[in-house]
Amino acid sequence: MATVAEWIEGARPRTLPNAVAPVVAGVGATLQLGVFSWWQSLLALLVALSLIIGVNFANDYSDGVRGTDENRVGPLRLVGSGVAAPRLVLTAALGCLGLAGLVGLALVIATGRWWLLVLGAVCILGAWFYTGGKKPYGYAGLGEIAVFVFFGLAAVLGTVYVQVGEISWVALAVAVAVGCFSTAVLTANNLRDIPTDREHGKNTLAVRLGDTGTRRLYLALVAIPYVITILIGIFHPLALIALVTAIMFRTPVKAITTGGTGPGLIPVLRDTGLAMLAWSVLSGIALALS
Repeated sequence: MATVAEWIEGARPRTLPNAVAPVVAGVGATLQLGVFSWWQSLLALLVALSLIIGVNFANDYSDGVRGTDENRVGPLRLVGSGVAAPRLVLTAALGCLGLAGLVGLALVIATGRWWLLVLGAVCILGAWFYTGGKKPYGYAGLGEIAVFVFFGLAAVLGTVYVQVGEISWVALAVAVAVGCFSTAVLTANNLRDIPTDREHGKNTLAVRLGDTGTRRLYLALVAIPYVITILIGIFHPLALIALVTAIMFRTPVKAITTGGTGPGLIPVLRDTGLAMLAWSVLSGIALALS
């Protein structure tokens, strides 16, 4: 039976910045429009956290029962390592996704933004079918697109729209930036797993692009947000403060450009997520002050 520490590791805490960052950035874009609701922001954060933990457990379950995680490099996989029964991990996944749905429903009812019900349903289905079902889209190289949409566009713009009832070009720009950062985290993860994924027929985008192409994609994804920062800074100069977070990519970029593999890429996921969070906090504060 898995210990509490193993369940926490199985939830993949290194991925939590992917849930926190878009909400933080979205709150900044909301404040820039002169609106803010602390409880709506808090509920949006709870939805995002529940979704990402749910998708992590769902991924653990689905990959585990398929045998994809048997020789995986990286953080503990509950099912693949045999420390937790598949049905327990499945229950945890469905419980987290169900919580996301209930909190999202409460937020929609309270605000009257009814079309967000459709967005919420799509997010939950996307979380499950990433690696679940007979034809998971994560095995077809579409995972990066899903992460960009769900933990970039949907999370940021959903946070803004539920409070304001509209979105701005700044909110959209921030959403694209966060989406690129979040996709870079998955790209680094899939780069590390190319050998085992290819062996088990998991044709991620990294497997399709190959080692060199995936490294180039990562570098492009972490560069785009800083181009966006400069563009936003033309109209809101305080936003340029977020450029200082580029220094946090010194180690990840070195690992990517010098051919780091296996365990050597694990810190890249952590550092990319932390840089994304730092960028979101500084950009959010700058936009709020604007």
